[in-house]
Amino acid sequence: MTFQGFTSEDFNTFHIDGLEERMEAIQTRIQPKFKEIGSEITDYLSAQLGNELYLHIAKHARRTVNPPNDTWLAIADNKRGYKKHPHFQIGLFDDHLFIWLAFIYETDHKTEIAKSFLSNFEKFNELPNNYVVSLDHMKKDALPITKLETGHLERLRDVKKGEFLIGQHLKPNDERVTDGEKFISEVKQTFKTLLPFYRLALQAK
Repeated sequence: MTFQGFTSEDFNTFHIDGLEERMEAIQTRIQPKFKEIGSEITDYLSAQLGNELYLHIAKHARRTVNPPNDTWLAIADNKRGYKKHPHFQIGLFDDHLFIWLAFIYETDHKTEIAKSFLSNFEKFNELPNNYVVSLDHMKKDALPITKLETGHLERLRDVKKGEFLIGQHLKPNDERVTDGEKFISEVKQTFKTLLPFYRLALQAK
C-alpha cells in the first residue's frame, strides 16, 4: 500500500459519537496511514540526524468516556515514549492537519530548552511566514509565527504546564494533504526546516 493522502472521511472520524465507535474508526481509517507515513518519516529523520528515532502512535488508552478530538503519531529518540522528549508530531483534528515539533508540558529540561530558544530568538524570524505556534496541544487554535513573542517562550520556561509546538496547519482539502506524495514531501521539508530547533533543544538538555 502506497500512501494516497488523507480524505474527508478521515477528518470526519472526529464527528462520530461514542468512544468505542470513534476509536474503531481511528484504528481502521487513520492508524494504518500513520504506520505507513510514520515509518518513512522516522527513517528520514534518523538519516538527517544520524541518530535512531522511534515511531509512536497515540493509543488514547486512558480514555474511558470521552472520545478523542484528535489523534497523532509522534517520533522521538526514545523507544519507550515521547512525551518527556522533544518530538515530531503529525496528526488530525476534524478541521485541520498539524505538523509539529513539539515540547509538551511533560518535557524534561523544559526550562533549559526555553532559555536556549530565547537566546536564539532571531532564528524564529527566519521561518516561513505560514508557520504557526501552539501553546497548548489540546487546543485547535494556533498563533502565526509572525506574532511570536519572547513572552511565549518565557511561559514555556516558567510555567509548569507551559507548552510550545511549532510547525504547520494544513486544511483537509489542501492538495498537500490529499495527495500522498505531496504530503510526504511537505512533511519532510517542514521537519527539515525545524531541525535546527530540535538540535538546539537536544544541546540544551
